[in-house]
Amino acid sequence: MKPDVSALYERLREKLHDIVPDAELQIKAELAHRILQLKEERNAVILGHNYMEAALFHSIPDFKGDSLELCRKAATTDKDIIVFCGVRFMAETAKILNPTKTVLVPSPKAGCSLAESITAEDVRALRAKYPGVPVVTYVNTYADVKAESDICCTSGNAAKVVESLGVDRIIFLPDEYLAKNVAKETGKRIIIPSRTPISAATQAADAASGADIEYEMIGWHGRCEVHEQFTVEDIENVRRQLPDVVVLAHPECSPEVVEASDFSGSTGAMISYVRDVKAARYLLLTECSMGDNIAAENPDREMVRLCSIRCPHMNEITMEQTLAALEQTRYVVDLDEDLRRRAERSVRRMIEIG
Repeated sequence: MKPDVSALYERLREKLHDIVPDAELQIKAELAHRILQLKEERNAVILGHNYMEAALFHSIPDFKGDSLELCRKAATTDKDIIVFCGVRFMAETAKILNPTKTVLVPSPKAGCSLAESITAEDVRALRAKYPGVPVVTYVNTYADVKAESDICCTSGNAAKVVESLGVDRIIFLPDEYLAKNVAKETGKRIIIPSRTPISAATQAADAASGADIEYEMIGWHGRCEVHEQFTVEDIENVRRQLPDVVVLAHPECSPEVVEASDFSGSTGAMISYVRDVKAARYLLLTECSMGDNIAAENPDREMVRLCSIRCPHMNEITMEQTLAALEQTRYVVDLDEDLRRRAERSVRRMIEIG
């Protein structure tokens, strides 16, 4: 093993010896070394989402974080190439903010069940049904949906974005659970409209009768295929065995799970909580690789290993795929310029709010 590879391996082993098998760490160190070399040669920056697998997360990214933090970093980079170790909608957001940069996503299969739950046509239909009502769109959507929206948000600033609009009614898309959690936080009543196509006559009758007028938030029926799997029963089972556990839930979990938890916040907020708030042990209800990453950064914290739910889309991003993306300039993210400009308005507004 080369001296510089050996040093990288030792750093990984120090952090991940309880998480990743030693033989795998040796292989990952070789891959990471080559990626870091190519990154310098090609004037690239690597962004790593909190859900990346542990060996990748702790070796190659220049910046790590949740969606909002990585959006900020993408908006200010001076590098020629952006490699986004995350799913496609994240790489699209980087391209929205950097039209002249080459943006790469390491795998063409890194999609998102939530982003795929809604289309630009769906947004236009909602605007037609609720004319004049502003559209807040979760950043976990594709660029064409962002382009039809007034402003984007993340799980960390969703309530702040909603309240910043200062209006009586909003459309909040597409995560049903996040919308319900934000509605509760902001004191709004919410409706999730039917997905069944509505005739023009029915729309006219609804408008004439004032249907839905009592609702201040109109949601959608999208869900994250990871977070919707956590249940109150999961929490109760752990609490019976470990009464002093602190439960942290992502806002994409159901309102019932969030209510039964001790804390709810974005991935960045959850990381800060574990780092800053001393507890006997912690249970994270989110994508399970993040628990490994937090454990590696906080060896003095005890993490309950309940989680076995891995996002199949995040799992597509590997060291091997990242290396190939840089070697071959593979899986370039391109967007129609008119669509990109329209999407940029909603993303920039989100970043300004913070």
